[in-house]
Amino acid sequence: MLVTSGQLLKKAYKGHYAVPAFNINNLEVLQGIMESATKLRSPIIIQTSEGAIEYAGMDFLYAMVTTAAKKYPIAISLHLDHGKNLKTIKQCIAMGWTSVMFDGSALPYKENLSKTQQVVKWAHAKGISVEAELGAIKGKEDTIDIAAREAFFTDPVQATQFVNDSDIDILAISIGTAHGPFKFENKTILDFKRLSEIKKNTHLPLVLHGASGIPHRITDMLDHKCSDLHDCGRVAGAHGVSDTAIKKAIKLGINKINIDSDLRLAFTAGMRNALLAKPHAYDPRDILSESRDLVAYIVAKKIALFGSARKS
Repeated sequence: MLVTSGQLLKKAYKGHYAVPAFNINNLEVLQGIMESATKLRSPIIIQTSEGAIEYAGMDFLYAMVTTAAKKYPIAISLHLDHGKNLKTIKQCIAMGWTSVMFDGSALPYKENLSKTQQVVKWAHAKGISVEAELGAIKGKEDTIDIAAREAFFTDPVQATQFVNDSDIDILAISIGTAHGPFKFENKTILDFKRLSEIKKNTHLPLVLHGASGIPHRITDMLDHKCSDLHDCGRVAGAHGVSDTAIKKAIKLGINKINIDSDLRLAFTAGMRNALLAKPHAYDPRDILSESRDLVAYIVAKKIALFGSARKS
């Protein structure tokens, strides 16, 4: 069943859990997600970035997700993640995405607000929910000092004004997470006090972007025989968001958690392992099935961690 992210997150807000939001680029990743989500009866948000749309095609992604929504007996939202191109956002709304994000976090505040209001106007006219972002999520590991990092964090007072003026349904915030596998130098450092203040001031479902955990099982697989393959640097120094930090963030008000890097790493690890184990294989079905299984494994772990099992 295809629903809006707003519908899913209202329940999560009241139930004090988080809905997992998984990014897809191809069929096998979607199949892995659906396998575990259905088995655990978890609502899920399937996300497509602008990069995924460019890679796989808007029509293909829409067809895959809507087919899954008809086939599997769980609630699914089809969400545009980090939409920055207003034309693409408008196309997604017209085609049938049930949720869109406008990411104006890198823009001056007034421009971010103005463009967010425009997206809200388009989306709400069709009953589609809108996520917006205030405070920038870094794209790589911590390459700057704490003081500089905090300059990108969401301001609680500004967040209140932004929510009131924009009429958005969901707010993505920045409290120290980062996109990609290199988030922290050694341990998770998140600004939980800031999160509490934002939740108290906004009364909206909040989103944690850049929240992959970078599990050791997957990174160990990527390191297997790396000396022979000359690819030992692929995940050297990778460090994700700890399970302990995720649980605390959910307790303090996070209701949607985005996972992309963990799925990418799992997919790559599965394919790499299959090629090592089956050096003569050439059938993509033989090579990609392990990738799909590892994606399903990651998804099951996230559902258990986020508390969304048996909520759909």
